[in-house]
Amino acid sequence: MSTTAPVKTPETATPEKRLGWAGLALTLGILVAGLMWAKWLPYDLKAHKLAETGVWDGKAIFGAAGSTPSLQGAFDFTVVYLKAVWKAALVALLVAAALESLVPRRWLLRVLSRRTSWGQGISGALLALPSMMCTCCTAPVAIGLRRSGAPAGATVAYWLANPLLNPAVLVFLGLTMPWPFVTTRVVVGVVVVLVAAVLVSRRFSTVQVETPDALPADPRTWGEMLVRFGKALGRYLVVLVPEYVVLVLLVGFFSGWLSNVAVLSQHAGPLALLLVGVIGAALVIPTGGEIPVLVGLTAAGASYGVAGVLLITLPALSIPSIVMVARHFGVRTTLLVTGWVVVGGLLAAGLLTVLT
Repeated sequence: MSTTAPVKTPETATPEKRLGWAGLALTLGILVAGLMWAKWLPYDLKAHKLAETGVWDGKAIFGAAGSTPSLQGAFDFTVVYLKAVWKAALVALLVAAALESLVPRRWLLRVLSRRTSWGQGISGALLALPSMMCTCCTAPVAIGLRRSGAPAGATVAYWLANPLLNPAVLVFLGLTMPWPFVTTRVVVGVVVVLVAAVLVSRRFSTVQVETPDALPADPRTWGEMLVRFGKALGRYLVVLVPEYVVLVLLVGFFSGWLSNVAVLSQHAGPLALLLVGVIGAALVIPTGGEIPVLVGLTAAGASYGVAGVLLITLPALSIPSIVMVARHFGVRTTLLVTGWVVVGGLLAAGLLTVLT
């Protein structure tokens, strides 16, 4: 007697899984279209222009704030800054809301979770490379990742790698500055990103244990998913945007004064470099905004130590970015990352001095 083996039929996707794929596709659509509009195409044009001229078009943004603190200077600085970043900031808000509401949390954890802290850092850094955002614009996306339960180490790596390992800025640096600047940025940038991820992931492993089950359940219908997206986006617009603008105004008020490092530019002592590093981590710039600062300082005879510190700390952090993410990483963890970035600036000062 012969028996016929049962024929296996392909497993049909559940409605929840189909909804998850649709949400992921919508998120990727927002991400790709937004980055092409705000980043990829403008940066392609910028790179071609720099390849022809070799000269950065425009001055340092801090000139808009004036030489002394004033309300008018703060307003003018904020206007110039927001004109430079509003496209990327809008894309960041949309992507943050999409990550929080459209992508199934378990899928996101599957992409970013790794067995080791170093693996988390690498996964977050790789995810950041196409984004090419400044530290303030990437902050909402980092918040969205954390609210979705993404590992803290991978999220902080994404936050720092966006400005530090931005491929477009590396190209811009290569076209406008000597090769040691690019080498220093890449080497120290990678070290800063990965070590920060390790420090944060190990701290969170001792502070709290996060599981997908502790997060809100994923939406089960289109209506629920879109409502959740609207609520997430509305929260960012109502809470984060005003906070962002106020903080930029505050930094702009002091920018003209703080950014005047001419007094320190001829010194390479540890205390002077440390002070420059703290100032660099506080100031806010758009993507690539460190390049005209470095060009101006080196042309004026500033030490390579000062230039090396700002090469890392100026793009990596800012007061608005630090404040925005602090509620989701914790104040102590955020200060730990800030301190490590300043140390990274000191490492860059040493490496750039040696290479030049």
